[in-house]
Amino acid sequence: MASSSSGANDPGRSPRSDPRAPLPAGPMRMLARALRRRCLVCGGGGVFSGWFELRDRCPTCAMPFEREEGYWVGAMIVNIGAAQAGFFAFFIGGLLLTWPDPPWMLFLVGGVGLMIGLPIGFYPLSKQLWLWVDLLANPRGDAAAAAREVRRGPR
Repeated sequence: MASSSSGANDPGRSPRSDPRAPLPAGPMRMLARALRRRCLVCGGGGVFSGWFELRDRCPTCAMPFEREEGYWVGAMIVNIGAAQAGFFAFFIGGLLLTWPDPPWMLFLVGGVGLMIGLPIGFYPLSKQLWLWVDLLANPRGDAAAAAREVRRGPR
């Protein structure tokens, strides 16, 4: 099947990794990719170089992950929200299960451990989830234009 886009004829570029191609079929597919720590646009792996370190661009499609200055503030908000939701579920669930004699010391120790451990463990996923939300709200923002510039090279 021949494609009329100029990106499809370039030997180093597949239509799937072409930044001009439409985003994936839908939000659930991108969410599944985010949960698997993959690029939301092309599904390529290797977007993290370590547990905390998200690469600047996808190694497969060159999608830039930081779309503007201060971009990851949204990811921090997602991370804090997840920690608060986890603590709320732990505390309310614990109260409901142990009422009328709740183990307050267990709640204190468990809550402190949860509020330290959850943000650390959830940090990479919060970046992926924030990127997912942003791509849903602004699928063709500056990131697509920047990816095209990388593909074209310097003029």
